[in-house]
Amino acid sequence: MTVEISGTCPDRFARVRETFEANFADGGELGARFAFAIDGEIVVDLMGGFADRQRTKPFGPDTLTALFSTTKAVAALMVARLVDEGRLAYDQPVADVWPEFAQNGKAAITVEQALSHQAGLSGFPDETDPAIWFDWEATCAKLAAMAPLFPVGSASGYHPVTYGYLAGEIFRRVDGRTMGTALREDLCEPLGLDLWIGLPDSEHDRCAELMRPSALPRFGEINDAVKAAFLTPWAAPGGRGTADWRRVEIPSANGHATAPALARLMGALACGGTLDGRSPITPAGIRAATAERIVGQDLVLPFVISWGAGFMRNTPNFFYGPNPETFGHSGWGGSCAFADPARGVSGAYVMNKQGSALIGDPRAVRLIEAAYASI
Repeated sequence: MTVEISGTCPDRFARVRETFEANFADGGELGARFAFAIDGEIVVDLMGGFADRQRTKPFGPDTLTALFSTTKAVAALMVARLVDEGRLAYDQPVADVWPEFAQNGKAAITVEQALSHQAGLSGFPDETDPAIWFDWEATCAKLAAMAPLFPVGSASGYHPVTYGYLAGEIFRRVDGRTMGTALREDLCEPLGLDLWIGLPDSEHDRCAELMRPSALPRFGEINDAVKAAFLTPWAAPGGRGTADWRRVEIPSANGHATAPALARLMGALACGGTLDGRSPITPAGIRAATAERIVGQDLVLPFVISWGAGFMRNTPNFFYGPNPETFGHSGWGGSCAFADPARGVSGAYVMNKQGSALIGDPRAVRLIEAAYASI
């Protein structure tokens, strides 16, 4: 079956279109979209394939795609805005704003340690109803009562789902709104971004159906932090339907967006904090959010990772192009979003056929490399 590719791609970016087409030609895609922005303006926006597994519904300009952990970049920005406004500090103990969090030796854990996966709370080690993730209060109470799984600050140990509740509850305690509500009111509606954390029922029909990976990821050495993060029946939300999962707010895992919306939002971070004449964050706020908090072998992901305050820094893996100043985040199955302040460029890749790479999906890496080769 021939796959129709549509969208915008100037001649200078012909290599990007060729790469996008090649991802489909070798059977690597069901439906996908790639957007690339310069100075916050979309210059490439390619889409193709199908939004459903039956291949009857085109993957079009209104198709929303689940982002999984790429959502974490959005959550990191939302917390960064609080810090930028002087309402929160990265070196402040989480317990200052969330007193219950001080239980079980966690009184000194700082906001930046929680955001850079140093808090030792990668998942729940004890048997837990997987439906707990649909109950914000219950999940936060369990995290507040939990003891760290590894010494705080000794290493990063990726928090695939719990990160969203840590960042989201810190945000809620300071701002009073849920992170998804504030995202809509403060950024997405004013800037016209088709991006959501907590998707209203009215938007569900636009969502692409997912095709799960055909192979399991390679986790590397299995330890208690890995088991709690990924390898228990309750490591991810369960026991409820897809509609409930889309509807609930999980700022680490269930954002939904189009690629241009993500690329434009990251464009603000690539361009000193300004987008469409608005300033969601200052240059100082960007620098503070993306400064390295820890680098080394992650205890959960089988990579050496440099973490900012919730952002993956491009070094040492260079999944987001050639510049070490670039930062972003990747999501389970292959999605990613990035910002490069050195070049003023940003981009995003979304898809519904999930790969098995934990980060650095080859389809996205090839597209990003092609985009950089064109500028």
